[in-house]
Formats: sequence, structure tokens, C-alpha cells
Amino acid sequence: MEKKLAKITVNVNEEGYLTDFSQWTKEVGNEIAKEQEIEMTNKHWEVIAYIHEKFKNEEPLSIRGIKKSGVINIKEFYQLFPGGPLKKATMIAGIPKPKSCI
Repeated sequence: MEKKLAKITVNVNEEGYLTDFSQWTKEVGNEIAKEQEIEMTNKHWEVIAYIHEKFKNEEPLSIRGIKKSGVINIKEFYQLFPGGPLKKATMIAGIPKPKSCI
């Protein structure tokens, strides 16, 4: 399935997650964030960088892992990505939905 974001077309699954990480750019991340009604700040990008690092190292992501990351506390994580922070953050990061997300 293809999805057009601004001037970019990317491949996504039925839930809207990118199916090809190589298509991810910061611009793509920004467009996905806009769709999720999130205005990205430096703190958001710090979290995305942490998520990318975990993904590249093939380490599983979880809320507990984010809490222990030292990058952000859990309360702030929920404030930055309201309504399903791990789902929204990973979608913006362009990686598959974590198995810990329902």
C-alpha cells in the first residue's frame, strides 16, 4: 500500500507503519507527526534517535525500556506522544510497531 506524504510517497502497512525503513527521512517523520497532530521539537527528535538506535541494534522496544533509557521520563514521553506514545513514536520513527504494542 502506498501513502503520499507531502511530496513524498512511501510504502506503509494497513496501520500506517512504513514497510521499508530505507524510505524514512526526517521529512517523512515530520509528515507522519503532522498526521498524528504532533509538532516535533528537539526532545521529540532525541526520542526518535533513541528508537532508531534500538531498532538498528535489533533491541526490542517497550515503555519500560523507554523509562530506563535516560533520554526521557515516562510522564514526558506520554506528553510528547499523547494517545499511545510507543505506537506514535515508532510510527514517526519509521520502524515496525513493537510487539509490546497491541
